[in-house]
Amino acid sequence: MDDSNELTARATFGAGCFWGVEAAFRQLPGVADALAGYEGGTTEHPTYRDVCTHRTGHAEVVEVTYDPARISYEQLLETFWSMHDPTTRDRQGPDVGSQYRSVIFYHTPEQQAAAEASKAAADASGRFRRPIVTQIVPAQSFYRAEDYHQRYFEKNGIACHIS
Repeated sequence: MDDSNELTARATFGAGCFWGVEAAFRQLPGVADALAGYEGGTTEHPTYRDVCTHRTGHAEVVEVTYDPARISYEQLLETFWSMHDPTTRDRQGPDVGSQYRSVIFYHTPEQQAAAEASKAAADASGRFRRPIVTQIVPAQSFYRAEDYHQRYFEKNGIACHIS
């Protein structure tokens, strides 16, 4: 674990607009926190407006802090696969652009191996009609999104249901 608190670990996922992704991960027992943010680009400290220009290279992501004794990384991966369509490149539903790409940012070699194995299993399962295009890349700098993006569903009374 690369967190300063040995009882928690971090996982970072991009699965389209971060509002629903954050809300879904927050519902899981064992998840201590989930933050909306940006990762995978070249601009330091990007804003939402910067990311929407498609010039920074960032994805909208959620950084999940979790207790591995209560929920495994593999369980987080299963939730990730179930919450979006990992077969569409740079698109989730009506949201189009590279910031909405399907991506897993791994923090440890163990997370990389688990993500690659999980992707291969999901691809082979027949659950998806097309090949999975999810990127699996090393974690980079995570930039917390603006406050109005944090807990967006909760603040606006929008229900989130994990499928």
